Amino acid sequence: MVAPAPAQRVRQVVEPAVAGLGLLLEDVEVARAGARSVVRVVVDVVEDDEGELDLDRVAEVTRAVSDALDAQDVVAGEYTLEVSSPGVSRPLTERRHFARAVGRSVTVRLVDGGTLAGRLTAVERGTTDADDAVVVVPVTPGVKGRRPKTGAPVRLRLTDVRDARVEVDLSGLGPVDDDDVAGPGADAAGREG
Repeated sequence: MVAPAPAQRVRQVVEPAVAGLGLLLEDVEVARAGARSVVRVVVDVVEDDEGELDLDRVAEVTRAVSDALDAQDVVAGEYTLEVSSPGVSRPLTERRHFARAVGRSVTVRLVDGGTLAGRLTAVERGTTDADDAVVVVPVTPGVKGRRPKTGAPVRLRLTDVRDARVEVDLSGLGPVDDDDVAGPGADAAGREG
């Protein structure tokens, strides 16, 4: 049985291929799955990239990573290559993670043990990395069908943030009020006037 290639060696081989496409290599994992190895590569866009990591870009980076692995013959025997993005469940830990999540609902865990839930509205670049900050507008859920309460924006230095998670926002889902679907010219009961 062939031992899996060390993840660090695979990282050294695939990182230039990923960077050559303007992407970042987030993680590499090499594991056994029966008689073959499974190479899992997680890539992400750089902070100032306005594009998304869509299927076309994933396919392109998959070809580049596969070519690099085959050229260096770093994985002995047969292997399965899995290339993916970090996904929404990834913790936000770096400035670039927060920059990609602006406008989303987040729960921030602070170094001091506190938490803050709200809408991430900005990421500020400081004069030094220690001065980088995020701005979160706190949102307290409404009780029994009432609207949520929005607080004053809170500026948090990234050095005070342990991590954050993007929260799935389902507020737009659910039953629709008749008032919401009434077209122009309809009265309060939704009848055309």
